[in-house]
Amino acid sequence: MARIAGVDLPKNKRVEYALPYIYGIGLTTSQQILTKLGVNFDTRVRDLSEMEIGRIAKEIQESYKVEGDLRKEKMMNIKRLMDIGCYRGLRHRRGLPCRGQRTRTNSRTRKGPRKTVGSKKKATK
Repeated sequence: MARIAGVDLPKNKRVEYALPYIYGIGLTTSQQILTKLGVNFDTRVRDLSEMEIGRIAKEIQESYKVEGDLRKEKMMNIKRLMDIGCYRGLRHRRGLPCRGQRTRTNSRTRKGPRKTVGSKKKATK
């Protein structure tokens, strides 16, 4: 099993589709890396030589921000927005959508499950 940037890549998948398991690398970036290094897209991870794995790992480490560093940078960007008190920061702080989506309906991913608000009927004697 190949381990790149602290992530175990699935050994039965093609390299092209295994690299996006690393946070910060998508399919297009994966294809660019493999093209640059001259690695065949159809190669399975289990069939990669140690040298190829090393070259891929070195390329990712030198050219791309991935995993922990990228997560930390994203969190710092969000924290900065919240600290300066801009609109996007306030929306992050309140757990609401930041990019202009409607909130009367939808936006359940950001708001969480519905909290029913209403009054019960008055009990009759």
